[in-house]
Amino acid sequence: MTTHLELGLDTFGDVTRGGDGRVLPQAQVLRDVVEEAVLADELGIDFIGLGEHHRPDFAISAPEVVLAAIAGRTTRIRLGSSVTVLSTDDPVRVFERFATLDAVSGGRAEVILGRGSFTESFPLFGYRLEEYATLFEEKLELFAALLEHDRTGEPVTWRGTTRPPLVAQRVFPRTEHGALKTWIGVGGSPESVVRAARYGLPLMLAIIGGDPRRFAPYVELYHRALAQRGLPPLPVGVHSPGYVAETDARAREEFWPPYREMRDRIGAERGWPSITPAEFEREIEAGSLYVGSPETVARKIAATARALGLARFDLKYSAGPLAHPLLLRCIELYGREVVPRVRAILAEPAR
Repeated sequence: MTTHLELGLDTFGDVTRGGDGRVLPQAQVLRDVVEEAVLADELGIDFIGLGEHHRPDFAISAPEVVLAAIAGRTTRIRLGSSVTVLSTDDPVRVFERFATLDAVSGGRAEVILGRGSFTESFPLFGYRLEEYATLFEEKLELFAALLEHDRTGEPVTWRGTTRPPLVAQRVFPRTEHGALKTWIGVGGSPESVVRAARYGLPLMLAIIGGDPRRFAPYVELYHRALAQRGLPPLPVGVHSPGYVAETDARAREEFWPPYREMRDRIGAERGWPSITPAEFEREIEAGSLYVGSPETVARKIAATARALGLARFDLKYSAGPLAHPLLLRCIELYGREVVPRVRAILAEPAR
């Protein structure tokens, strides 16, 4: 049963269009993301997550840098990645960057580690796709050792096949509280769920299509794997796309064209057919698109939270070229109307 649900937002810094219909420079999109996060902080939203991509249609390639800019203009919102592609980064540097973010933000940093659903970082940073699984497994093992070092202060000794070994090394800065909050981002494979439990790390499920209730067996598997290792229950979160407007009709009308553009662009790269209006409607009605009025979106979030026993729900509020003013209005409605409504629904007895 969900006792307390944190409600956050995610964005990949989708490149948007201005009022004249022209695509905005990535630099402007990054400045807009900072403004969006500042508004989220003012509204009391719990978390802002920034995704890492290395492509022309997404502006954020260095989430920690943008999060540091946000940290300097906010006071309470938690700051994290969604996700950090650990396979093509160095675990030591990832830890150092997020420990630094944690320091300058007063303990508000989180990192969500994942393999990522895009592969452009592999050739960019000189990694082989053939080592996709090995890279993540070894680097996650090292990152877990760094978290233990942060907790205890004991030097790190580690050896693998994908990077040079560490022998009695110390990493700086350590966090002041000795616990950098770290999630494992999972797309839905049992092996990934069990891996998160093996390392004793919270689970973040990326649910971007289909009935979210179909992930209930994965949540059960995660809790069972934790119990088998003698570990207490840990948080489970969900990241899903959505959009809030004043009415259901307006939300669908505004969200559909940019969402279709983004979905078909990515789909063409992966061999997917073009999305149809009927498929779009099905995802809103019974799938994993949280699109509609504040009441509609709140009820759907609350239903997912109850079904999966969530501790966090993050709405991926940006979608392709959906304009910055519309994103700001979506955040406003989410913070002022959706968040309190979700909490009120969850406070009611389950029917």
